[in-house]
Amino acid sequence: MSYFVSIQMDKNSKTPMYQQLGDHLYELIEKNILKPNTKLPPIRSLATNLKINPSTVVNAYKYLENKGVVYSQMGSGTYVAPIPVECLQMPSIHSSNQSPISMTIPMTTSALNFASMSPSTDLFPVADFKQALNEVLDRDKGDAFSYQDTQGYFPLRKTICRLIQKSNISTSPEKIQIISGAQQGIDLISKALLRYGDMVFIEKPTYNGAVAAFQSRGAKMIEIPLEKDGMDMDTLEIYLKLYHPKFIYMMTYYQNPTGISYSPEKKRKLLDLAEQYDVYIIEDDYLSDMFFIHQPTIPLKALDHKNRVIYIKSFSKNFMPGLRLGFMILPKTLFQQVLAAKQTTDIATSGLLQRTFERYISLHLWEEHVEKVRKVYQFRYEYLLEKIEKKLKNRVLYTPPNGGLSLWLQLPKNISMEIFCDLLLQKQIIIAPGSLFSFSPGHESYFRLSFADVTTEEIDYGIGIIKETLDILEQSSPFYTSLL
Repeated sequence: MSYFVSIQMDKNSKTPMYQQLGDHLYELIEKNILKPNTKLPPIRSLATNLKINPSTVVNAYKYLENKGVVYSQMGSGTYVAPIPVECLQMPSIHSSNQSPISMTIPMTTSALNFASMSPSTDLFPVADFKQALNEVLDRDKGDAFSYQDTQGYFPLRKTICRLIQKSNISTSPEKIQIISGAQQGIDLISKALLRYGDMVFIEKPTYNGAVAAFQSRGAKMIEIPLEKDGMDMDTLEIYLKLYHPKFIYMMTYYQNPTGISYSPEKKRKLLDLAEQYDVYIIEDDYLSDMFFIHQPTIPLKALDHKNRVIYIKSFSKNFMPGLRLGFMILPKTLFQQVLAAKQTTDIATSGLLQRTFERYISLHLWEEHVEKVRKVYQFRYEYLLEKIEKKLKNRVLYTPPNGGLSLWLQLPKNISMEIFCDLLLQKQIIIAPGSLFSFSPGHESYFRLSFADVTTEEIDYGIGIIKETLDILEQSSPFYTSLL
């Protein structure tokens, strides 16, 4: 306590008392006088010794916690951060009043769209869906148009249970909530479970639609860097100790935008950390069924024996995006809150759509459709890799994701992404720059190239235009160097 009683504060200073105290404590931590994991004095004890109000100490500790140099444990107290301050790379904390990640990509009807992640309309199974729809109308007649249970059409929930057993996920209809697409699932979780100021950890980079949902509820966000096989677990654990988030949002397979898939080791580690630090994981199963190599895709939920994972799956991405349909599997402790949010949002997802899709799955048409589109996309994927290797070799860097609907490419750092995108747009080519997917710097030289809505002929033409554009930029840059 001798370090603390010597602290002097000026009540006449323009600097608030709590900040003066916080700065004094920060100096003790920075000089390593207060070592990692040292417990700070109890609030009342320090307030008595310094003859100040206890609320001043409370605010000083919060001030330090926001700086990331201390962390609190419920019922135990406040402690110095577990690693020295000089070694701790402080995260950027992104608040709800901060400008959201830009989600605007210029669109023209005649342009080749390498930014879109929606499937080609020629892949929509219209005839098969019409068959299922007609069977439902003949069978259910007017009942098909009645209000549906908010949780979802029970036969569909039963059918989904059988369907996801192939992904090693075992659940019951009572744990499934039908939703109008994955985005609504994220919105419902945010609406039901997030409070203003709650912390959410997100991957860096990540899907900007999820970020917008979290921001709409006043959440603060911290970006966790991605490595080649998932989140940086060391950084994640450090920040878990410091910030106690409400959720960790992630994609296990073919992450948007990077295409990264989590290794088995990182999946297990992530679940262990969630249990240890009492946090829920939102698993957005984006495209796990769009794999191009024969290896099992095991969602995080399949390994979730402690009920730490909120699992979200959309059918729209591989089906017909205009038919918004998906489902969530929720821990029992969270279910009623999310169900209430669904009720107040849209009462229920379209009953006719749910009945039709249940029939569509029961006729085994869904599995046939997924297999068909997987073959189409695998062909486009391999064709795109071939053209990049032929026309852009040594000029872009990327790691083949072996699945998903896009590639994550890096240009030389001296090439302006803004100029690159503008020149491509002038030639009717649209791509998604890396800045769309992160708050903080680090991905300015990256872009996402999707093959979801382009033909092989368009891929060939588009890669040719990208090559020509790079030729122009390289010739105009005296500092250009190859990536390899």
